[in-house]
Amino acid sequence: MKTLAAALALTTALTGVAQAQEITEFRIGLLGGENAQDRLANNECLRTYVEEALGVPTTLFAPADYNGVIQGLLGGNLDLAILGASGYAAVYLADPDAVEPVLVKTNLDGSYSYFSIGFARADSGITSLDDLQGRRFGFGDPNSTSGFLIPSVEIPQVTGHSMENGAYFGEVVFTGGHEQTIIAVNNGSVDAGVTWADGLGAWEDGYNSGALRRAVDAGLVDMNDLVEIWRSRPIPEGPVVVRSSLPQDVRDTVTALVENLYANDPTCAYGVAAGDTAGFSPISHDAYETIIEVRRAQMN
Repeated sequence: MKTLAAALALTTALTGVAQAQEITEFRIGLLGGENAQDRLANNECLRTYVEEALGVPTTLFAPADYNGVIQGLLGGNLDLAILGASGYAAVYLADPDAVEPVLVKTNLDGSYSYFSIGFARADSGITSLDDLQGRRFGFGDPNSTSGFLIPSVEIPQVTGHSMENGAYFGEVVFTGGHEQTIIAVNNGSVDAGVTWADGLGAWEDGYNSGALRRAVDAGLVDMNDLVEIWRSRPIPEGPVVVRSSLPQDVRDTVTALVENLYANDPTCAYGVAAGDTAGFSPISHDAYETIIEVRRAQMN
């Protein structure tokens, strides 16, 4: 692993260090779905790199839910975040000029997609959505792409029923986030739920990256106790966004820093990306137009 000094030297060579007098602080938003302590620990290395590169105090914010980051970006109180696709859609639909998508996490096979994964306890006898009629089902956060938006559209296409309580499932609840859904399924509070994973690698590891991998790494779950029962169509990974009103040199500096994070510090990139990654690649708004339209339709 390269040292912090080496990482910053490469970033500086690519972009030039931002003018410290242009900003007085920098604020990074961390989406919910995992307990705040772990989110802060996994992203502390990124905070340190950004603070050194910009020369201003840099702070991590870990709100309880996705909406905290969304509102922070809309209010100009956050400068950078890694959003889910639905979260980006929410920001864009509220204010198209608030943020700019600049990068996306890539998988080990070079793709930048992932899946909403439906899962249940292995000892429950549940092996597919067909076994869930009348049972309790858990979503994560209303602003999550894989934890709500996509499964709320695709699961009814399988069951032939809406996600309303009693229509097919006996009860549909929001657990509060991905980690909470995994715990709720594991302890039997809900019969099944959805979370996210890249779908690559071994089930026993929680796949290569995603909420299941994060839960395995944290010792929260043994994947042998769980079984996959449904998988969505591929979903585009959410973007790294920067606040559009930031000075251009600041935006360029932090974008280059994140883009080169894997090359400079693979361990840091693992924490930021929730598992194995090939790094971060450039992305634009166009990649999220379909998700934006799905979110817009849901709002209407």
